[in-house]
Amino acid sequence: MSMALSAVGTVASGAVSGASGEAGRRLSERLCDLLSRGRSGDNSGSAAAGSRLPAPPAFPGTESEQTAAARQLLELARRSPEFAREVTDWVREAAWLSPRTVPAVAHGASRPQMLPPTTAVFTDRTEVLAWLTALLDDEERTPGAPAVAVLTGPGGIGKTAAAVHCATELRERFPGGVLFADLKGASAGTALQPSDVLAWFLERLGVPRALVPGDEARQRDLYRDCTADRRLVVVLDNAHDDAQVIPLLPASPQCLVLVTSRYRPGRLVAEHGARPYPLGPLSAEDAMTLVRRVAGRDRPAAPDAVVRAVADGTGGIPLALCTTGAGLAVRHQLTWERVAQQLSGRGQADQGNDREGTAVREEDRAATADPVRLVQDAAYAELTPGCAAFYRALAVWPWPTVTVRTAAHAAAVHEDEARGLLEELARVHLLEEVGEERYRFHDLTRAHAHALAEAEDGPARMAAAVRRVAVAHLRFAAGADFRVMPLRWRLGPAYRGLVLPEHRDRADGKRALAELRAERENLAAVVRAAAHHGFDDLVWQLCEALWGLHLLLGYHAQWIDTHLLGVEAAGRHVAQEFGDPRSVGRMWAQLAFGYMGSGRPADAEHALTRARDADRACGHHRGEATAVESLGLLRLKQWEFAAAQACFEEAQEVLRRIGPGQDGWADVPRATALLAHHIGRAQTRQRQFPAAVARLNDALARLRRLPGGGDTYNAGRVYMSLGDAHLDAGDAEQARVCLDAAVTAMTEAGAWLQLADALEARARCHRLAGRPEQEAEDLRTAAARYEANEDQLGLTRVRARLTELTA
Repeated sequence: MSMALSAVGTVASGAVSGASGEAGRRLSERLCDLLSRGRSGDNSGSAAAGSRLPAPPAFPGTESEQTAAARQLLELARRSPEFAREVTDWVREAAWLSPRTVPAVAHGASRPQMLPPTTAVFTDRTEVLAWLTALLDDEERTPGAPAVAVLTGPGGIGKTAAAVHCATELRERFPGGVLFADLKGASAGTALQPSDVLAWFLERLGVPRALVPGDEARQRDLYRDCTADRRLVVVLDNAHDDAQVIPLLPASPQCLVLVTSRYRPGRLVAEHGARPYPLGPLSAEDAMTLVRRVAGRDRPAAPDAVVRAVADGTGGIPLALCTTGAGLAVRHQLTWERVAQQLSGRGQADQGNDREGTAVREEDRAATADPVRLVQDAAYAELTPGCAAFYRALAVWPWPTVTVRTAAHAAAVHEDEARGLLEELARVHLLEEVGEERYRFHDLTRAHAHALAEAEDGPARMAAAVRRVAVAHLRFAAGADFRVMPLRWRLGPAYRGLVLPEHRDRADGKRALAELRAERENLAAVVRAAAHHGFDDLVWQLCEALWGLHLLLGYHAQWIDTHLLGVEAAGRHVAQEFGDPRSVGRMWAQLAFGYMGSGRPADAEHALTRARDADRACGHHRGEATAVESLGLLRLKQWEFAAAQACFEEAQEVLRRIGPGQDGWADVPRATALLAHHIGRAQTRQRQFPAAVARLNDALARLRRLPGGGDTYNAGRVYMSLGDAHLDAGDAEQARVCLDAAVTAMTEAGAWLQLADALEARARCHRLAGRPEQEAEDLRTAAARYEANEDQLGLTRVRARLTELTA
C-alpha cells in the first residue's frame, strides 16, 4: 500500500505543475487509464480500439483522494494477473519520478560544498568557535533536533566572516557537506523567499531540477526527507526573521544550523532550541592586527600609537577596519596619520568644507559618532569626482549583484569605463567582488551610497538611473527570450526587429537560457525597481521577457511575485496614453502558469478567467485564444478530458475571428495546428481512438505546411502523441511506426532530450512486442542523450531498465 500511495502522490503532485515533465504526464494519464478501466470492468490489460469508457475518475489532488486511488489500484491488481502486471510496472516506473529514488552521488551532489572562501585576513573570534564546539558536544541540548546557533550583532560586525570561518573549521565533523545561502535579510524588501532557497538546496542535495516541487510546503517536506540521514552544516547568512529560517531547518539531529542576523531570534529559541551568541567589536589589539593585515606589508611601518588611533576610530568594527585598511593599501598618498585624523573627526574640522565646498553641517558632525559611517565618509572623500558619482549611481536600488551592464547604465558611462570604476571601488572595499565581473555592496555601504545619492543627485536623477538599468535589462532579457523560444507569439516593442542568424548554432537557445538564469535575481529586482518608480510600460514588458526563463526553469515564487506586479502595472498602463490593452490579459495568462507550477490550480483557473475576460473586452482574439487554450491544458492535467477538448475547440473558434492583416494573423496557422494536437490528445484520453488519430494527422499536416519548411519539433511531438494513441489502442506495431518518425523529427530538430523521450517510448513498444535486442539498443541511445544533456534522472532511470533487461 505504501509504495502505491507514494507513487500516486508523486505523479499527482507533478501532474498539474508539470514538474515531472513528459514522463510524469504520461504516467499520470496511464494512472487515469488504469483507474478508468478498473471502473468499467476491463481487467484484460488492453482495450479495444474505439471503445468508450465511463467518465474518468476524479483527479487525486487531495491526500484522501490519493489514498483512495492507491487502494483502488491494489484492489484491481488482486482481481486479474494481467492487470496486476500493469499496476506493478506503473508503480515501478512512477517510483523513478520520486526525487529520493536517484542516489545523490549520481548528481555529483553527495557532499555539497557551498561555503564561500574564507577571508585571508580573518582575525580572532576564537571564542565563537569554542562556543560552537561546546554546543555540538553538549549532551543536554534538545534531542531529536539539529543544533541551531544564531550569531547576532549590528551590520558590519563580522557575522558572515565568523560563520564562514567556523563552518570551515568544523566541516570535517559533517561528512554530508555544507549548504550556504545569503538570505539578503537586511530588509523585508530584499529578503529571499524560503521557496527560492529550498529549490537551490534541493538541487545541491541531488534532486533533479525537473523534480523540485513548485510550492514551498512540498519543497520543505522533500528537503526534510533529503536531510534526514545526513550530517550537514547549514549556514543561513543575513536572516531577516525567524519565518525566513524555520522552513530551512534540516530534519537530522546530526546537523548544525548556523544563522547570522541583526535581529534577535524569538521562535527559533522558543520552538527550536536555538542558542544565540551576540558578536561585539574586536579588541584593540585584534583591531590593530586586522587593519595592518588589510593595509599590507608594503606599507611603511607606523607607530603603534598611530595604528591604535586608527583602530579606535573604527570602533573595532571589522567592516570599518577592512575599508580603512583597503584605502591605505591602494592609496599610497594616504598616511596612517592622516587616516587617524579623519577618523577622529579632526580632518573634517580642519578642512571645514566638504567635496562641494559647502560648510559641514552639525548633523554631519553628529554622524561621525557612527564608526562605520565615519570610515565610509573618509573613503568617499578620497574618491575622484567621477568615481564618487559612479558609487552613488550604483546604489539607487538594492540590486542583488552589480554587473557591468547594471553599473554602466546606472551611471550612464561606457562599459569599459564601468569595469575600471568597479575595480577601483572594490580595491578600497566599497564593493566586494563575488564573481567574474559581478560585485555587491555590503548593505551598510549601499545605505551610505544611497543616502549620498539622495542628497547630491536627488530623486529625479536616481529614478532616471533606475529607468536606464530597466531598459538595458529589458533589452537583454527580450533578446535572450527570443533566442530561447523564437516561435512563440509575444507582445511589446522590445521584440521589434529581433531576428535569428541564418546559420544558428543549435546550442544557442540553451546558452540564452543559461544567461537568463544567471541574471534571474537581478531581473526580478529590476521588475520591482521599475514598479516602485511607476515605470509601468517597462514592468509588464520585463515580465513578458521572463516567460521563457520561468516556463522552462520554474522559480515559481519569483514568477508569481513579479507577475503580480506585472498585472498591476499593465492595468495602470492601459489608462495611459499609448497604453497597450492587450498587456492585461497577457500578464494574467502568464501569472496563471506560475500558479500551476506552484500546485495552485484554483488560482490558475481564476487568473486564466481574468485573462480571457480582459482579452475579450479589448477584442484581442489572439490573447483570448491563448487564455482559453491554457484553461484546456489545465483541464487536461486534471483528467477533465471532455472539458479540455471543449476549451481547445472554443479556442479554435476564437482564432477564426482573426482576419488577414489583423493582430495575430501570422500566428493563426501554427496556433491552429497546436490546438488540433491538443484536441487529439484529449480524444486519446477519452479512448476515441479513430477521431484522435484523425485529429493528430490533421495537426501533423498543418505543421508541415507552415512557412520555412514547417515546424519539425512540434511535428515530432505530434508523432509522439500518435504513438501514445496507437499504444493505448493496443496496436504496439503502429505505435512503433509513429515513434520511428518522432525519432527522426527530434533528431532533425536537434531536440536531444525529446529524442531520448521518444527512444524510451519506442523501447516500450519493443518490450511489448518481445524484441529485447531493439529495446536495449533504444535504451542505450537514450541513455547517451540523457548523459550528454546532463539529465541525471533520465539517465539513471534508463540504466535501471537496462539492468532489468540484461539480468
